[in-house]
Amino acid sequence: MKLSPAVYRGLLFGGFLCLLLTLGLLGTRAYLHSPSRGLPYSDSFAQSKADEWRALGGTWELMNGTIRNDSDERGAKLLTGSSYWRNYSIEADVYPLGKSGDAGLIIRSGDEQEGVNAYRGYYAGIGTFGHLLILGRADHSWIEVTKDISTPGDVRPFQWYHLKLLAYDCQIAAAVTVLTHSSRASIGIADPDCIRSGRIGLRSYFSGGIWRNVYVRPASHEDLVQMLQGQESKSGFLPNNVTIQDSEFIESHRLLEEEQTKALSNSSTQTIASLRLSSFVTPSRATIRGTVILTAPRLYVEDSTGGLFIPQAKTPPLKVGDEIEATGEIRPGDFSSTMERATIQLLWSRTPVPPVSVTASQASTGKYDATFIEVRARLAGKERGPGDAQILDLEEGPESFRAFLNPGRSDRLFTNLKLDSILRLRGICVVDPTLTHNLTPFVLLLRSNEDLEVIAGPPWWSAGHLVAIVIAILLLALASVFLHHRVENWRLRAILEERGRLAHEMHDTLAQSFAGIGFQLQAIRNELPEGLPKMDQQLELASNLVRHSHEEARRSIAALRPESQESEDVLSGLEHFARHMVEGGSVQILAEREGEQRPVPSRISDTLYRIGQEAVANAIRHASPTQLTIRLASSENSVCLQVEDNGTGFVPVSGLQGFGIRGMRMRAQRISASFRLQSKVNEGTQITVEAPLPPRVTLLSWPKLLWKYVMEHSINARATKQANSYTYRR
Repeated sequence: MKLSPAVYRGLLFGGFLCLLLTLGLLGTRAYLHSPSRGLPYSDSFAQSKADEWRALGGTWELMNGTIRNDSDERGAKLLTGSSYWRNYSIEADVYPLGKSGDAGLIIRSGDEQEGVNAYRGYYAGIGTFGHLLILGRADHSWIEVTKDISTPGDVRPFQWYHLKLLAYDCQIAAAVTVLTHSSRASIGIADPDCIRSGRIGLRSYFSGGIWRNVYVRPASHEDLVQMLQGQESKSGFLPNNVTIQDSEFIESHRLLEEEQTKALSNSSTQTIASLRLSSFVTPSRATIRGTVILTAPRLYVEDSTGGLFIPQAKTPPLKVGDEIEATGEIRPGDFSSTMERATIQLLWSRTPVPPVSVTASQASTGKYDATFIEVRARLAGKERGPGDAQILDLEEGPESFRAFLNPGRSDRLFTNLKLDSILRLRGICVVDPTLTHNLTPFVLLLRSNEDLEVIAGPPWWSAGHLVAIVIAILLLALASVFLHHRVENWRLRAILEERGRLAHEMHDTLAQSFAGIGFQLQAIRNELPEGLPKMDQQLELASNLVRHSHEEARRSIAALRPESQESEDVLSGLEHFARHMVEGGSVQILAEREGEQRPVPSRISDTLYRIGQEAVANAIRHASPTQLTIRLASSENSVCLQVEDNGTGFVPVSGLQGFGIRGMRMRAQRISASFRLQSKVNEGTQITVEAPLPPRVTLLSWPKLLWKYVMEHSINARATKQANSYTYRR
C-alpha cells in the first residue's frame, strides 16, 4: 500500500517527536540520578531560608543566621540533598546545647523515619559527655566508635566546634576542631559492607544544638588522606584502640549525673498545682521543679500537676526537655500561676514530655492552661501578625480558638495550608487575656513547624475544585473536537490528494490515448480514396465514438480534480460547469442564491458539487431544455441545492431509474442529506438535495453538541458491527 505524502509526513513527524521524547526522558533520568547534581551545596540560613530541609522530629527554627533544635522529641533529624550523592564531604559549625548527649552531622542517609536511629547512614557528632568524637553507622540500629578529643577541658556544651564528615567509597572519616583552642581530632573507619549513597542531615541526641555554615562538596581520596592527617584508618566498627560506646552506657552515666544534681538541688520544692493556693494580696516565694515545654517567645515549665509561666527570667541556655529548678514570687491566676523575678537552675536534660490529647471543648475550660496539649481542628482562616508571626484561626465543633506559630525554617508550610483542612496541633494552651484578647477561650502556642500536621486536606467538592473540574472538562471537550476536526481534515486532504493523482494519471494515459486514436482515425479517413461511402461512414462513426469517449474522460478528470472548486463555491462552480456545457447553444443558465452564505464543510460542498454536475449533465443531454435554473439556499442549520429544467421530463418509476440518479441518491445518503426528484412529461424535472450543516459551537451549546456527536458515533458503530456480522468471504 502506497502512503500519501500527507500521511507519510505525519508518520515521520510523529516518529521524530517520539525520538525527542525518549531522548528527553533519558536525559532527565540521567540528570536526576547524577551523583554530582546539586554539589557543591551551602545553606541559606543567613538569609532565613531552609525550604529544602525536611524535619523528622525536634523543634527546628531559624534564628540569627543559624538553625536551632531545642527538642530531641521523635528523633530530631533535619535532612536535605540527593539520595544519589556518593563521594562527598559535609562540614558545619556545631553548638551543643546539653551537658550529656551529642550533636552532629549525617552523611549518606536514606530510609529515614521518626526515631533516634531510624535511618540508614553514617553519623559523626560531638559528645559533651565523655569529651568524645563519635562516629557510627545507623541501620535502624546503632554501632559506633569514639575517640577522646584532646583534653577533657576542651569539650563542653555551649561553645562552637567545627565538625567535618567525609565519605569516599567505603572509607568514612570525621574530624572536629575546637574553635576556642584550635585543638583537633580525627578518626577514620573502613566499612566493607558500606552504604554507597544518600542525603545529608543534622541530628542531636540527648542534647539540642545549633548549626551554621553547612557546606557540602565532592570528595576525593586525597581529601580523605589530608583529613585524617596521619590518623590510622580503622577496619570495621570494632577497632581495638577505640572505645565502644552504647546507649546503655550513656544512659547509666546520665542517670548518675541526675542523681548527683538532685542531691545538690533544693529539696523543699512545691508542685506547680499547689501554687494556686498562694495569697492574691501578699506575694509569696516558692521553689518548683519542672520540665521546660517552651522557651520562646515565653518560658513555660510543666510538672505532673500543671504548668507555669515564668516571665523575664534570667536563665542559662535552655532547651525543650530540660529539667530546671526555679525560685521566685508567685502570682496565682484563675487557672494557672505566674512566677516573677525567678532564679533558674538547670538540673539535667530529659526527653521532652509528651502532649496531653484533649478536645477544644476541654481546653476551653481552662483546666489545661499553661500545659502542653494536642488537639485536632479545622482551619477556618490564616493571617500574619506583628513580627511576621503566623496566626491560624481554628474550629472544632462549636469551639473556636487561635494558634500562634513563630516563623520557622520557611513560610512554605504556612503558605500551602488550605482552608478547611483538618490539622493536628501540639502546643502550649494559654488562656491569658493578653493573648486571647477575649475573642477566643484559649490560644495555642506552637513551638515549631513540626508541631503542626495536616491530617486531611479540604473536601474535593469545594467551589474552587468544582469550577476547576468544569473548566477541565470544557478544555478536554474542546481539545477532543479540535482533534477530531484535524483528523477529518487530514483524511479529506489525503483523499483529495489521491483523487488529484488519479486525475493526472487518467489525463496522461486514457485521455491522451483517446486523442491519439482520434488523430489516427482522421488520418486514415483523409487517406481513403473516394468512392467508398460505407467505409467513410464507419470511420465517421468511430471518430464520433472516440470524440464522445474523450469528452467523457475529460469530464471524469474534471470531476476528480479538486482544483476546479477550490477557488469558488458550489453555486459558482456549477454555473461555470453548466455554461461550459451549453457553450454555443440556446439553453439559458440561471444561478440564484437565497439566504446568508455561511461556511460549508468541504465534504458537504464537494458532494453537492458532484450531485449538481450529474443533474446538469443529465438535463442538458436528455431533456432538451431551453432554461436551466441552479438554486442554492442557505440557512442556519442546512444548505439546499436545486437543479430545475423546463425540458421534456419523464415519469419517475421505482426500479427503472438510471445509474446517474442512483449515484446522486447514494452520494446524498453519505452526507445524511435528503434527495427528492420531481418530474412531469413536457413540464421539466426538479432535483432537490438538502444537507444538514454542523451547528456552530458556542459556550452554551457545546454539551448538547458533544452528546449528539457521541450518540451518532455509537449508533454508527453499532450499525457497522451489525452489517459486518452478516458478511462472509466468497
